[in-house]
Amino acid sequence: MSEFQTTKKRRLIKQISTAVIFPIVIVGGWFYPLLGYFIPICMIAGITIAFSRGRKWCDWYCPRGSFFDAAIMRISPNKQIPAAFKGLPTRITMLTVLMSVITVQIIRFWPDPYKIGKAFVVLLTVTTGIALVLAIIYHPRVWCCFCPIGSISNWVGKGKRPVKIDSSLCNECKLCGKVCPIQVLPYKYKDKSVKNVIDGDCLKCGLCTVACPQKALKL
Repeated sequence: MSEFQTTKKRRLIKQISTAVIFPIVIVGGWFYPLLGYFIPICMIAGITIAFSRGRKWCDWYCPRGSFFDAAIMRISPNKQIPAAFKGLPTRITMLTVLMSVITVQIIRFWPDPYKIGKAFVVLLTVTTGIALVLAIIYHPRVWCCFCPIGSISNWVGKGKRPVKIDSSLCNECKLCGKVCPIQVLPYKYKDKSVKNVIDGDCLKCGLCTVACPQKALKL
């Protein structure tokens, strides 16, 4: 088994270990609303990690991201993610809408912990429906491009623990871009004046580093 296959298998095992949490929360939450509080916990954890490790949370710690990578990937056409979904207007719009909705719901149901928990479950269910449609049409990680947690993690974690690129070794085979789960293109940073791949969406999964035949990338 190659180093790339070994790394990919280990990542999948990690994702499966957290992916099982997702159906428990999204289904169980309708019967036991307090499970909905798992969502704000994930939000805080993801953003906290981003300050030191970028979007590492989104790689395999995130139950929904892991579930989509491990399960939905099999039924997705894995097409190119439209640039509009990664654009700042889309990110800000989605962040504003979702944060506004959940804020209104919390105020509306305060201080009932069960109704507030149910509001989080409803939000998770609706956004998962959107994510599923986009995954079936385009790619499993489309939602991750403008997920509020992902967007904030992108902004605060950009440049943290970056993939390093040796321009003298890179021959632009583009294999790194093909294996990236969120379609970051490391080879585009091939420039003698650039030493790091500064893309806030990088999940720090390391797949590009082990897939590179020239060993031009390091994490």
